[in-house]
Amino acid sequence: MKYAIVGTGWRSEFHIRMAKAAPDRLEVVAVYARSQESAERMARWDVPVVRSLDELMAAAPEFVIASVPWPAMPDVVTDLVERGARVLAETPPAPDADGLRSLWAAVGHTNRVQVAEQYMLMPGHAARLAIVGSDAIGRVNSVEVASTHLYHATALMRAYLGAGMEKATVNARAFTAPLADPLSFGGWSSDVEPRPRNTTIATLDFGDGRMGLYNFVDNQWWNPLLARRLVLRGERGEIVDDTVTRLTDEGVIISPVSYRRTGIDMNLEGNEVVSVSFEGRMVYLNPWVGTRLSEDDIAVASFLERTGAWARDEASDSYSLADACQDHILGLAIVESARTGADVRVEKEVWA
Repeated sequence: MKYAIVGTGWRSEFHIRMAKAAPDRLEVVAVYARSQESAERMARWDVPVVRSLDELMAAAPEFVIASVPWPAMPDVVTDLVERGARVLAETPPAPDADGLRSLWAAVGHTNRVQVAEQYMLMPGHAARLAIVGSDAIGRVNSVEVASTHLYHATALMRAYLGAGMEKATVNARAFTAPLADPLSFGGWSSDVEPRPRNTTIATLDFGDGRMGLYNFVDNQWWNPLLARRLVLRGERGEIVDDTVTRLTDEGVIISPVSYRRTGIDMNLEGNEVVSVSFEGRMVYLNPWVGTRLSEDDIAVASFLERTGAWARDEASDSYSLADACQDHILGLAIVESARTGADVRVEKEVWA
């Protein structure tokens, strides 16, 4: 899969790293840098760096990743589509609701835009989704996400619930309390004095008995003091993280979701997750064994390969622009409800 990248920030480097980890399957054919400084910074990756979009398109990428700041994303995506590119935009595809609607009006009809939402391709989520798909706990009617923020969390909720573009009612509240926060994007800190951190709790009513419970603490992505939690409640049981409790003809059964990880103790196969099993069957196989990618990187690499298949018309959407717009507008509703203390109603939008 040959792709180009617009932008030179830290998220761009994710996609370069994937190509370096699996050069037989992924290739970066060009990176567009706006400034000479950013071009020089990218030299350490040993990838072709160009200074114009014309040069980038001349490299013949199968798709182009738009990895630019939120305000610039709609214009960059629109420009690339007008040049005939298949585009993979980073999340979110526009900063606000008006921007989402304008972007949809400009390029929604083209079916030339996907958005980089990789969470459901992470081994744990992919395995749980397979278990849900096997009807082990019946129809899922409740999803609690305490791990990631806003549009990522709503994407998880909608995927597990099978919710589409229906109307939703969002009720959110924010609370502040002291918490130690020793690790951030910038690295470890010697200052571990507890300081005020916000917790946002929200319910999302998707109708037809389906609801999402959102629970996010500032910097929860990085803070090692905060566990991730995922609860999927169905008609005949629930999945709590990696434990499945369900009702069968024989009675109530509690089963683990089991991971095979190599590189532990005297195992010399390499340090990675190989597979996930549930009740004697495989529910996930790592398609990148041998690369030693982390679980998040596995998801990113898988999304890149799926986007390439989509660009070749060999596969359907991985995560469409419509999905990205829906999840971001739900995330914006969480922010607005927490700010005002009132319910926010998300109506059917133009991308529905």
